[in-house]
Amino acid sequence: MKHQTMELPFGKKQTQQNSPKIIIRIIGILILLTIISLYYPLLRYPSFLLFNTYSLTSSHAYDVREHSLSVNKSGEKCDIFTGEWVSNPEAPYYTNTTCSMIHDEHNCMKFGRPDKEFMKWKWKPDGCDLPVFNATQFMEVVRGKYLAFLGDSVGRNQMQSLICLLSGMEYPVEVWQNEAGTSKRWQYVNYNFTVANFWSPYFVKTELTYPNSPNPFSLYNLYLDEIDYSWTTQIDEFDYVIISGGHWFFRPEMYYENNQLIGCHYCKENVTHLDMYYGYRKAFRTAFKAINSVENYRGITFLRTFSPSHFENGNWNEGGDCVRKKPFASNEIRLEGNNLELYMTQLEEFKTAEKEGMERGLKFRLLDTTQATLMRPDGHPSRYGHFVDIDTNEYNDCLHWCMPGPIDTWNDFLLEMLKIENGRSRGS
Repeated sequence: MKHQTMELPFGKKQTQQNSPKIIIRIIGILILLTIISLYYPLLRYPSFLLFNTYSLTSSHAYDVREHSLSVNKSGEKCDIFTGEWVSNPEAPYYTNTTCSMIHDEHNCMKFGRPDKEFMKWKWKPDGCDLPVFNATQFMEVVRGKYLAFLGDSVGRNQMQSLICLLSGMEYPVEVWQNEAGTSKRWQYVNYNFTVANFWSPYFVKTELTYPNSPNPFSLYNLYLDEIDYSWTTQIDEFDYVIISGGHWFFRPEMYYENNQLIGCHYCKENVTHLDMYYGYRKAFRTAFKAINSVENYRGITFLRTFSPSHFENGNWNEGGDCVRKKPFASNEIRLEGNNLELYMTQLEEFKTAEKEGMERGLKFRLLDTTQATLMRPDGHPSRYGHFVDIDTNEYNDCLHWCMPGPIDTWNDFLLEMLKIENGRSRGS
């Protein structure tokens, strides 16, 4: 199958006579890189970003992940988000028969996925261990607290994974939903713990350009400087808010600022073209500013970073599919193209928001799932989110995640970060 690769930055072909000069230059470059690595130790960025086409400038030399550093047995700090997938025969820790919260589109076992190995991996950080999810520990950390997932269906996918991981202890009771049924709250009565999903894939004020259009991928108006009040009016009582998003920005969109149409992405109208990164950046900027402006909000905001899809041999609407059966190793794939641009945009806006939040005493934390997610092309539903013997004309799903599956590891990360925060609070 086709797989995207990255061209090496070496210009035109060299003649054989130039070989000694090339070798000398390469040796010089390696010496320079060694010196840089000694005095500027990777700028605290994920290792998978250091060998691609993105140029890390001084403006990116900012440790956005310092608060998620775990401590290994030697007392050294360890980045839990950089590592490899390793075999875990004990997984999974729930099934589609023990958890009723799995939506059909994620229920790969129900719809006949024949292989099971995609469920039997765990994340192993370089230099330390990441414990698998412990429901008892999680409930003790969040007892009496409120946790919200804000964003699109991938964020909801993670929330459902969390509920399934907790299903052996208690099932929550639904206590609220909005009129459309897209946003909901559940309560774990015995722990006085509330978990919510706030549906807002663009974060900002949004409306269909043509409300009566039957096309599910119709054009949207995005008011990039106006917030979606459906979630900002809800979060003031929450202790933790996990914001995530990205895939909706690939859709056709009309961009507005100051109530004026300024451009569009992927539209046929005679309007100035703006790429999706413009709308993506502005939407995250507006969302972060809104969080920092909610008067009574005192919670911790987690940015769950962009989750790459894994369509191969075509786009999602051109027959693309994801049929790989095992994870990539870290040296087999690179973050590049749209995935890299979206990820770096998030980090840049996160950096600004974190600085602004510090002025109010608000905490921002990076739940950096991108590398681990990039390495799991085997974890998507593909055609197993519906009955495969029925001609439904549905596309293969290489964006969402089978449950159980790799998405459960996102909650391993979350619990570890909450434990770090809890330990920091006790020590202060």
